[in-house]
This record gives sequence, C-alpha cells and structure tokens, in this order.
Amino acid sequence: MGLIKAGIGALGGVLADQWKEFFYCEAIDNDTLMVKGQKRTSDRSSNTKGEDNIISNGSGIAVADGQCMIIVEQGKVVELCAEPGEFTWNASTEPSIFAGSLGESIINSFKAIGKRFTYGGDTGKDQRIYYFNTKEIVDNKFGTATPISFRVVDSRINFDVDVSLRCNGVYSFRITDPIKFYTNLAGNVTTSYEKEAIAPTMKVEFVSALGPALAKLSTLELRPNQIPAHNTELEKFLNEELSAEWGERGIGDVKVAMNPPTLTEEDQEMLKTAQKTAMYRDPTMAAATLVGAQADAMKAAASNSAGAMTGFMGMGMAQNAGGVNAQNLFAMGQQQQAAAPKAAPAAPSADGWKCACGNTATGKFCTECGAKKPEDGWVCTCGNKNKGKFCSECGAKKPAGALLYKCDKCGWEPEDPKNPPKFCPECGDKFDEGDAK
Repeated sequence: MGLIKAGIGALGGVLADQWKEFFYCEAIDNDTLMVKGQKRTSDRSSNTKGEDNIISNGSGIAVADGQCMIIVEQGKVVELCAEPGEFTWNASTEPSIFAGSLGESIINSFKAIGKRFTYGGDTGKDQRIYYFNTKEIVDNKFGTATPISFRVVDSRINFDVDVSLRCNGVYSFRITDPIKFYTNLAGNVTTSYEKEAIAPTMKVEFVSALGPALAKLSTLELRPNQIPAHNTELEKFLNEELSAEWGERGIGDVKVAMNPPTLTEEDQEMLKTAQKTAMYRDPTMAAATLVGAQADAMKAAASNSAGAMTGFMGMGMAQNAGGVNAQNLFAMGQQQQAAAPKAAPAAPSADGWKCACGNTATGKFCTECGAKKPEDGWVCTCGNKNKGKFCSECGAKKPAGALLYKCDKCGWEPEDPKNPPKFCPECGDKFDEGDAK
C-alpha cells in the first residue's frame, strides 16, 4: 500500500479512470498550521457511497507547494508526502514516502513510527488525510515583560558589568517535522489546528530562551546597540536553546527580527561614563580633552560678572590644585609612542637588492646613494655570463677566484663581492662557501 506519482503511472488514462475520489487542500494561511484534507467528487469519479474517513483504492491526492500531507490509518501515520504534485492511493504497493524539502529528519521519524496495516483498504477502517503548512510562519510578536540581564564586556579596558535590557520584535518558525507535530501536538483534529492554540506557550518559551541566547552573544563583547546587527549568531543560539522543547513538537528554523534594545537611564549613563573613562587612558586624548576644557574655562572667566581677573585667578587656582597639565600629558603620550615596539624592517623583495648603504633598491642603481647594483654571476673565458658552477655555453668550471659572495640570510652584498668580511654587518651571519653565488 502506498502513494504513486500520478504522472508516472498514468498510461493511456488508465489511472485516471481508476480514481474514485480526489483529496486536496485549499491555500493554507499564516494562522493555520494543520488542516484536514477535503474530498472532492465529480460525476465521472464520484463514490457516492464512500465514507468521509475512508480512502478508496485508486483515489487521487494533490499536494501543493508549501504543504506536507500525511495519511493516518487507525490512528497511525502510514504515508507522508512533502513533494508537490498529484498522487494516487494504491493499496497494492509497498510503503512510500516523498520527503520533498523536509530532509533526512522526517524520513527518520517516518521509519521510527513504522507502517502498520491490519485490514487492506476496505471498510472498517479510519483513514484521514491531513495537510501541514510548511511555509515560514511569520509575524509572531514578542516582548520582555521584565528586563533581561545582559553582560557588557570590554577586555581592552577591563570592563565587565551587567545591564538590564528590554527587548521586542518578531520571530518566525517552520514546521520541520510534521510527524512529530501531529503525534505530539495536533492529534486527530476535526477540521484544523490554528496557530493561536500554541502561540501563547511558544511566546513564553521564546522569551525564556532569549536570556541564555543573549548571554552567549555577550561573549562576542558587543554593546547592547550592536545586538540587532548580529541576527545570524542570535538565531543560531536561539535554535540551540529551543531545540529540546520545540524539536519534540516538530518545530524549528527560528528566525528573529529584533528592535534595538532599551536600557534604563542608570545603565545608559554608566556605559557612557565607562566609554569616556576608557578614552582618557590614552594620555594624548586626555591632554586634548583638558585643553578643550581649559579653553571653555577661559571663555567663562573672561565673561565673569565679578571681573575677568577674578575669573582667571579662580581658574589658576583650580589648575594648581589639579597637579596635572596638558604639557605633561602630551609628553606622556609621546613617551608611550616611543616605547611602543616598532615593526621590523621589511625583507628585500624577490626582485630587490640590498645596497652597502643599507637601502633596499629594486632598480639597477640605489635610490639612496646612487651605487650600481652588483652584478651576479661570473664571466667565462668564452665570454658567456653564468650564475652556476659551470659555464652553460662551453661547460668550463667556474674559476676559484670568481666566487662572488652575498649574505644568504638578509641579502646584504659587500662592496667587493669577491672579498667579503668574516661576518655580515647587517645580521651578523658568518660568510662561508654557502654564501657564494
């Protein structure tokens, strides 16, 4: 017993003549998750004596895009099809399954339940067809009635504090396993199973999972206003948190669109203060801020109602009491920059060469001192220029006095390539026969 794709077996209209009934489902809206299939009959193929919960052998069944169909017999799921098309119910075939886009998980669920028949398609059975909405179920609003704790971390300034967030937005989901959805949730409904039956429970569970998901997101050291820009990571963490409860109901593939979260005024002020304090860790930035404050103070002193001199005297006293001035801070910044490790000089490129003056040049002459690039190789008695140990023209061996040296570590070449020093003045490597070019 099973389903047969109608287009495969329809030879000469034989199957069309065998169809006694036709089951289908109208378009399923966003608020309907499962609906019982409708029986449509015509003058040519009607089965006037057929019962509502009996599928006659040879009946036609249509499945549309975004739908999954199951056949329930005696309370057990015996057939499933998530592939769009037109099918024939044939009681003589082996069990079949058309998983469509639902993947391997639905096949495993189908195998786990097993196919059990006791009668053979005649009367005395209860056979029903149910259609599931496998499209993305959108526009599920959520909001946090109480604030959610979010850890704000910035390892650069050793900042680690918890703030309270209020979040709201919308999320979507899909029915990823219709068999689990039917078995564990929907059951034998009379007509349809609406989203409103499960929506309140899902909302509570979604908000509960939002806290742990945000906790995982905080490890990325994000500020609260950066959370909406990391939807991909948030959706991943939410699916991990909800997989246990929602997965048993055949629901998954959660997606979320969150509005920027809001903080309490105290938390907002605390984060702003921390950011300003972090900026002052750089002495140069602190000095620039101090100079700006002093400029504002001078303007205020000049407009002092008790006289400009009185204002400037007060400003001077404040500066002396503070013990820090902008010049000292600028000096501290310069010292830090000077003490910072400098990048190592770039190694000579493959086409470059190191001049005796220390400059790295790429042309035939040094751009710093004008020295000519030392010529590599040696000239044979036959007039041919070579780089190896033997002449490529006549085969003569390279003369012992023609050895030209070049440091094999840094590429430095002595002024007289035939008479190098014992050690390279650039890197300290000892010259030996391995340095001969």
